[in-house]
Amino acid sequence: MPPADDGSAASGALDLVMRGERVLVDGAFAAAEVGVRGGVIARVVPLGTGLVGARTVDLADDEVLIPGLVDTHVHVNEPGRTEWEGFASATRAAAAGGVTTIIDMPLNSIPPTTSVAALELKRAAAEGEVFVDVGFWGGVVPGNGSDLGPLVTEGVFGFKCFLVASGVDEFPPVTADEMEAAMAVLAASDSLLIVHAEDAALIESAPHRHGPAYADFLASRPREAEGAAVAAVIDRAARTGVRAHILHLSDADCLDRIATAKRHGVRLSVETCPHYLVLADEDVPAGATEFKCCPPIRDAGNRDALWSGLEQGVIDLVVSDHSPAPAELKRVGDGDFDAAWGGIASLQLGLPLVWTEARRRGIPLARVVEWMSTAPARRVGLTGKGRIAEGAAADFAVLAPDAGFTVDAEALEHRHPMTPYDGRELSGIVRTTFLAGAPIDRSAPRGRLLRRPTSEGGVRDAA
Repeated sequence: MPPADDGSAASGALDLVMRGERVLVDGAFAAAEVGVRGGVIARVVPLGTGLVGARTVDLADDEVLIPGLVDTHVHVNEPGRTEWEGFASATRAAAAGGVTTIIDMPLNSIPPTTSVAALELKRAAAEGEVFVDVGFWGGVVPGNGSDLGPLVTEGVFGFKCFLVASGVDEFPPVTADEMEAAMAVLAASDSLLIVHAEDAALIESAPHRHGPAYADFLASRPREAEGAAVAAVIDRAARTGVRAHILHLSDADCLDRIATAKRHGVRLSVETCPHYLVLADEDVPAGATEFKCCPPIRDAGNRDALWSGLEQGVIDLVVSDHSPAPAELKRVGDGDFDAAWGGIASLQLGLPLVWTEARRRGIPLARVVEWMSTAPARRVGLTGKGRIAEGAAADFAVLAPDAGFTVDAEALEHRHPMTPYDGRELSGIVRTTFLAGAPIDRSAPRGRLLRRPTSEGGVRDAA
């Protein structure tokens, strides 16, 4: 830590001082005081220095201070499908779970974010409705190559494409050749392409049996489809030099191929999600379509291998892929997995889900925060987020890591009370979430809309 001062006089008055025995600084917990001025961390000094602020918060003995989480994979669905979620409900849920920044996916909103005009509509829908900071992904679909450059200029954080049907008609998939063409355009601006990697032909040729048996659904999304698509992304990224990112990796058989690509200099990163790290196919009851997601939850051995991939650095980060839908879509067909909407609601629960399982495996909390805050922020260029350090955003979560609770779907801030974790016992209660140095009041939205700049200088407001 830097030399101490009291945060007064020449250094200017502090707005807030956070003090505690366990503050996550430089990847380790230490006894520290954190001084905030103007929404930015101004001082990080040893506990006992005596920083003075307009407000002082002393952590309880069972609490730790961590940077606010950064969730770069959230489907807000507004405008057009606000009845599925919406900016107000999604960002309240984020705040309740210690998430202070989200990046919104370009679907399932109507219109999807595949042009500047659509981005403007989305920003208008979000303005004044967000309780945490929000950025936006653009989308790559057939025929919108001329829209990519203007979207980069307008500050999207990168672009998403599907190599298989997305589930909504207005966001069609691209072929591998179309993906490569987009990669070439995006490489020139050093933008990021994020890919839903499942092979369309292999999915189409797989059996698609209707009914409540999870094994039948699992057979319809075979490992081979994920592996083939991941290989295609690696091959095309190597040819174009683009920064590429594999979304929601579920198949651990891909890990060796990914590790090899990284060693050979492919500019590749990979995420996985809480449901792949916590659940296994044997956990899924017949007809329990709240567990349906694509790619699917696989077996316990696969889950263990994903954890190994995280610990070894092959997988870079953990994000929610929060993708809710109304009950009439999620439970359509009376438990028919083939017919039901695929997506898991977990935005509010990500931290306790991953922490509970990580602790069981002997993995420290600091690594969980790296995967869920520091690494996502770094990957999308949010250099001022995801860390407690001087000059960084004063976005914090006050967490009681040993406190337990039972998930009650009806009590979650998500718009629809459906989650596969209902009734699950978890550890880790987020007591308070701070955005820009002030506790989030979930009745008063004050989050910012963010742009990724096209040059050096850090993130900026959308306004």
